[in-house]
Amino acid sequence: MTYLNVDEIDSALVNLAAAYPTTSELISAPHPTHEDRLCRILKIGTARDGPRPGVLLLGGVHAREWVPPDAIVSLCADLLEASDMGTGLRYGNAYFGADDVRRVLETLDVIVFPCVNPDGRRFSQTRDSGWRKNRRPHPSGGACIGVDLNRNFDFLWDHSSKFAADSNVRTSANPCDNEVYRGPAPASEPETRNVVWLLDRNPALRWFVDVHSAVPVVLHSWGTDHNQSTSADQTFSNPLFDAVRGRPEDTAYGEFISADDLAAVTTAARCVSDAIAAVRGEVYGAEQAYSLYPTSGASDDYAYSRAFTDPMRAPLYGFTIECGRSFQPPWSEAENVIRDVSAGLLALLLHAVDHTAIGQVTVGQVTLDISDAR
Repeated sequence: MTYLNVDEIDSALVNLAAAYPTTSELISAPHPTHEDRLCRILKIGTARDGPRPGVLLLGGVHAREWVPPDAIVSLCADLLEASDMGTGLRYGNAYFGADDVRRVLETLDVIVFPCVNPDGRRFSQTRDSGWRKNRRPHPSGGACIGVDLNRNFDFLWDHSSKFAADSNVRTSANPCDNEVYRGPAPASEPETRNVVWLLDRNPALRWFVDVHSAVPVVLHSWGTDHNQSTSADQTFSNPLFDAVRGRPEDTAYGEFISADDLAAVTTAARCVSDAIAAVRGEVYGAEQAYSLYPTSGASDDYAYSRAFTDPMRAPLYGFTIECGRSFQPPWSEAENVIRDVSAGLLALLLHAVDHTAIGQVTVGQVTLDISDAR
């Protein structure tokens, strides 16, 4: 066996939905890609009687990172089969019982979007294995193609005005940047808008994980500056700090996160890291995303920021799992990484089940009985 191509990923989701109609639902994203591909999403869970706490899992945002889509498809198949058979799941030395699987499917809506960037993945698998971006054409037919989707979300997107000039924030306004071009506008890309659509469509989502490679590490918000929980005015929405945001080892600014939220995200990230370590001893660790480098327009920070910019939205915790140690390891090692990721994600799903207290959240004019993930 080898890595799934984009057609095989799509077929896998279609076939899983057909095989397990009572525990899964196939969803088509509304925005075709630049190469006119339709993106599919799978929603997993046993209840269909209203919103429940949700977890959104993304993969394949960066084209050259071949493992994450396969890992997410594999976890979907494992969960659905185990639920149907009434069995548990084992990944190396990490074991999850049948009751764990049942609780996940009965308590949560697990929404999986395994391949956000199918155009880029196809290009990476057939033409240029190092390709990272999507395949947005140059507006005037030039040679500079593609946008880094993980710099395209509407969160401090305009890094040149939102960060200190010496912050070394890792993004670019140059369309010819082969790695981190942010795009011509926030959410300019259909792939980005598909993720935003999912977030808008599912207001009961409480947890968000974007699976990437390859560091390895489990990251939590924020990715813009070091976290602090004492000065609530030091926040991404405050333009007074645009000139100082992102500087390393700087005490003039830190991104505000409440003490409760900081405890929630650090505990969850450690839970994922511990589960991965249980599989075969791989040490991922759990860190703030800023520990790698300052970023803007990233998916995990965008997901978490939404409740800050609109208090009508339920809190949504964002994470990134950087899996494995190379973008395209040999398949024998990719299978090991898939087991690591599957255990880590399943541990997060169980953490979401166990760390939610039923409450009410008003979204627009509708009051939802969902969980307050704390």
